[in-house]
Amino acid sequence: MDRTRPVLAVFAAAALAVSGITALSSAARAADADLAKNGGFEAGLDSWTCSANSGTAVKSPVHGGSSALQATPAGNDYAQCAQTVTVQPNSQYSLAGYVRGSYVYLGASGTGTTDVSTWTQSAPDWQQLTTSFRTGPSTTKVTIYTHGWYATGAYYADDISLTGPAGTVGQPPATPTGLTAGAVTSSSVALSWSAVTGATGYAIYRDGVKVQTASGTSATVSGLSAATSYSFQVTAVNDAGESAKSTAVTAKTSTSSGPSTGLPTHALVGYLHASFANGSGYTRLADVPDSWDVIDLAFGEPTSATSGDIRFNRCPVSECANVESDADFKAAVKAKQAAGKKVLISIGGANGQVQLTTTAARDTFVSSVSNIIDTYGLDGLDIDFEGHSLSLDASDTNFKSPTTPVVVNLISALKTLKAKYGSKFVLSMAPETFFVQMGYQFYGTGKFGGQDPRCGAYLPVIYALRDDLTLLHVQDYNSGPIMGLDNQYHTMGGADFHIAMTDMLLTGFPVAGDTNNMFPALRPDQIAIGMPASVNAGNGYVAPAEVTKTLDCLTKKVSCGSYTTHGTWPTLRGLMTWSINWDRYSNWEFQKTFDGYFG
Repeated sequence: MDRTRPVLAVFAAAALAVSGITALSSAARAADADLAKNGGFEAGLDSWTCSANSGTAVKSPVHGGSSALQATPAGNDYAQCAQTVTVQPNSQYSLAGYVRGSYVYLGASGTGTTDVSTWTQSAPDWQQLTTSFRTGPSTTKVTIYTHGWYATGAYYADDISLTGPAGTVGQPPATPTGLTAGAVTSSSVALSWSAVTGATGYAIYRDGVKVQTASGTSATVSGLSAATSYSFQVTAVNDAGESAKSTAVTAKTSTSSGPSTGLPTHALVGYLHASFANGSGYTRLADVPDSWDVIDLAFGEPTSATSGDIRFNRCPVSECANVESDADFKAAVKAKQAAGKKVLISIGGANGQVQLTTTAARDTFVSSVSNIIDTYGLDGLDIDFEGHSLSLDASDTNFKSPTTPVVVNLISALKTLKAKYGSKFVLSMAPETFFVQMGYQFYGTGKFGGQDPRCGAYLPVIYALRDDLTLLHVQDYNSGPIMGLDNQYHTMGGADFHIAMTDMLLTGFPVAGDTNNMFPALRPDQIAIGMPASVNAGNGYVAPAEVTKTLDCLTKKVSCGSYTTHGTWPTLRGLMTWSINWDRYSNWEFQKTFDGYFG
């Protein structure tokens, strides 16, 4: 019986040994932590970067908490959302997350060993994806990501975690100093500050709310209201986190709406079929009602696509039986001007492809357009380049410094004309949404090629002439779905489309999703909203009630529906329509809506 004590002692020793192993294992696990920041997206997209601005935080559906990620692949982009995490070398990590949708991926790159990913072909409800990896001997950072696949629709992700030993992240940078407000316009404030050692970027706050980021020590905050005071602060950011906010600086936007244009506060713009007739019939210039403040004569067209030689051929009697004589037409121009109206020559249109590929074509464009303006005594020029007139070279990736000849030569030609005729010269543009707002997602052929080189091609022209531009009236018609600043696609047929598209122009937007490459907001007095006058005029017609909702939202911030604008712009210039002829055909419905709203 005495031999039982040693046996018990052995079991006790074994138990203690197992306990010790368990304790050591628990201690090792205790050193592990969830290193993913904002893995539940409760703070929106904070700490995450989504390609082409494809992602947004949504309240439903969610797996846990109150938010989840929704990301939508489009074109050549498969909506990758990622963050970079500090890790330890030679260490084991587990990556997990919940996803919904078709072809959803979860993975890690930059591991220093074998990068990993896992995916599901179809997850109609929340499904957990898990994978693991070991870091290399010198790896201190890895990138975790989730993405969908081309043309598969939106996917969702939530509760993403990266578990393993935390890396050494150091300290957040010091608080920036020297914050100063520089140039001020009626809708923007330029800011600059001193560099902070160890900062990898900066965040700008407006009235306590983060509004944008910057990689350098300056930024311009756009989309502001005129004659309004704002408080700005800036923080410095690195892998360890974000500094405290800097001392605030206050700046007040100006009341100036830019150069005097001779236009009323709210203007009605319309195209007059002056060189052709169609089902709407010919309308004499003298018969255009006084409600129309800007009359764009459609169209001046080139002798060939690349000649730069623009001709304005008035509609022949054989096509327009009631066409007026040249003398009567010129007299009507003078009469409209005496009544305070502006009459412009519009260049291009659907059939007028203009490609200024050479400096010779540029110079011919300037001289031939000048001849038309002088012959008829016109007030200025409208650029309505469509189709393949503007297209970006593959190497042309910066809208602020374009290199494509057709773009550079057009900018030069328009600046020359503006300088020749002076401050009273009216310059307007009527691009399609594909050439402007689509630039929020894509610009030219893109970093990896394969995109339509015309995408966003008007942006460098608008940007270069932003101080000379009287009116920009994007054609909010004959358009496919366009992603707005809410990262949702908007389609024609109601007020929502016009509100979202116009908000982009008045707020500014990152080009091709790059927040360090912002297309700045235009002044509200430069913007008129382009709409078809009737169902016969083009796709995208909206009834008068929808026109009123659009104006209410943008000028008063009421009747906005599901879209939340980034400001209120009571000095929005007005409306543009294709066309005066089609509006006459429809008993002046568009004109009456404008008059009824603005008086």
